[in-house]
Amino acid sequence: MDGQQLREALRDEMASVSSPPPLDTQTMLGSARRARNRRRTVRACVGSAAAVVAVGFFGTFAVPGAGGWSPAMIGAPSSEDDTASPWPTGPDGLPQQDRTARAGTRYDRGAELLDQLRAVVPAGYTVPESPEVPSHQAQYEQSIDEVDVWSYSSEVTLAKGEWTGRVMVEVHTAGNQLSTEPCKLARQFWGMQGDCEVVTVAAAQVGVVVNPGDDDRFDQWAAYRHPDGVVVFVAQATNHDSTLQSRPELPFSVPQLASLATNKRFHLQ
Repeated sequence: MDGQQLREALRDEMASVSSPPPLDTQTMLGSARRARNRRRTVRACVGSAAAVVAVGFFGTFAVPGAGGWSPAMIGAPSSEDDTASPWPTGPDGLPQQDRTARAGTRYDRGAELLDQLRAVVPAGYTVPESPEVPSHQAQYEQSIDEVDVWSYSSEVTLAKGEWTGRVMVEVHTAGNQLSTEPCKLARQFWGMQGDCEVVTVAAAQVGVVVNPGDDDRFDQWAAYRHPDGVVVFVAQATNHDSTLQSRPELPFSVPQLASLATNKRFHLQ
């Protein structure tokens, strides 16, 4: 068979084969969609199974971003199992709404501290009225060995000529875990740092920060821990918006500030 005969034989064979059907676009798209839906169904079933496993393992299941879920919640007690101690009981026989006492004995002691602070204002200084101060507060801190630890604070604004400033007293009841070392104790007041010196008042050792660090909310403050554990802080400051350019004399000298910290009038329980 020569080449011509071979070509004619191939043409005859191709002519006898049926032509393929025309391309049906809709059919192809339908098949693709069905395949895609089958894949989605498989993924959904796998996800549901994982969720069931999570519920069985952890007891609850939370969706990230819906309700504040975080890994820290795993193993945490639910609201029904919350064993946190309630706030102290108020004078109405019910737990307080928060740390602050707004009535009752503790509230009265905070008010008493304000009266005692007013009583030590030096001669020549006035206590102008202010929308924010004078103020006082009694606050529950924590319970240690079944003893409730409270703090009382009071503050007054002082004025003398062009000078304005403030004096504050803060008392922590016995049972607190504040330091027994005078200067370390002084630096625990609001976490503020500064140059501290120990001042002796009778037999008492008082830590006094005479120059503050970067945190200068107060110019000076004294700290004393009574033998029974009650801690007293006394602090004084010049208002930053004072019109005086130079640092003026503060209401109390360093020895006076230290003496105030040991004063029995601020020894509250």
